[in-house]
Amino acid sequence: MNGLGDLIETARLARGLTQAQLAPMIGVTQPALHRYERGLREPAPDILIRLAHALGVTEEFLQHAGKVRGAMAVDAHMRRRATEKATTWRRLEARLNEYRMHASKLFEQVSLHADQIFPTFDPEGTDARDAARLLRMQWRMPIGPVRDLTAWLEAAGCLVLFEDFGTPRVDGLSQWIDDHPVMLINSKAPTDRLRWTLAHETGHLCLHANYIGDDPEGDANSFAAEFLMPSDVIRPQLRHLTTGRLVDLKRQWGVSMQALVERAHQLGVLVAGQRTSMYKQFSRMGWRTREPHSDELAPERPQLTTFIAETLLTKGFSLEEIAKLAGFADADHNVMFKPTGTALRVV
Repeated sequence: MNGLGDLIETARLARGLTQAQLAPMIGVTQPALHRYERGLREPAPDILIRLAHALGVTEEFLQHAGKVRGAMAVDAHMRRRATEKATTWRRLEARLNEYRMHASKLFEQVSLHADQIFPTFDPEGTDARDAARLLRMQWRMPIGPVRDLTAWLEAAGCLVLFEDFGTPRVDGLSQWIDDHPVMLINSKAPTDRLRWTLAHETGHLCLHANYIGDDPEGDANSFAAEFLMPSDVIRPQLRHLTTGRLVDLKRQWGVSMQALVERAHQLGVLVAGQRTSMYKQFSRMGWRTREPHSDELAPERPQLTTFIAETLLTKGFSLEEIAKLAGFADADHNVMFKPTGTALRVV
């Protein structure tokens, strides 16, 4: 398959379109579109124009946006959430790919200066928990709970994109854009779960950029637990847990009560029988499916993409020009770089 065929298929999947739906929109048969996507035939110039228009991108984007890549550890994600259809995973992975390529197109024209770096570690040589501790040290994060996790990620050059996935069974995906990572996160998740997903995907990006290992999901979860709830700090607070105490700790640490119970069990503060008893209480109160007090946590709000757009506007670029720089057909189709601010500077 050639690069153009990859891009056509990716953009089509990202929009949830089948070949049978897209083909009449561009005035060709489904077999013809299939041959374009497989790289068996090049679309004529007029068809390429219609393809770009139907998909809301520029012709140049379709021809030169780059290679399609898999999301970080997506196979492991899929196995963990086996109840979600493969077609949903393919659509979301396609959306992540397209967002990454739009960002890459813009970064060809605009450089970002990050206050921090986003490090990578060899999972064979670095334990996931050690990697989390090293990251916190490298970013000079204060001892204790992580406040405004999204801001820390964006300060290190990570594009964080929130979007309604249309399903609660997929939490997030991530990839690298050369030196900058990108995350696509399910915006409909409660704040505690969303914050866990941000930390989990941070683990994937730090640990699995070059090598996946045997248990990438386990690695990412261990990373997230230590990153959000450092063992040396939280262990004393996890003794003598009650549901009321868990509510207070949830408000303090910004994680779910189930995550706190699991952390207490991991750290040897809560024995297996106590853990089981706690979960039975959760079930009686309906907390296993939806925990209370999540709406009391400070929300995570990505700002980097809007900051980039606002900075470009101050430099004299119009909304249409910003859209074209990123490979969108026009400002209306530009769903990434829209105005209304972060620790990165456009230089």
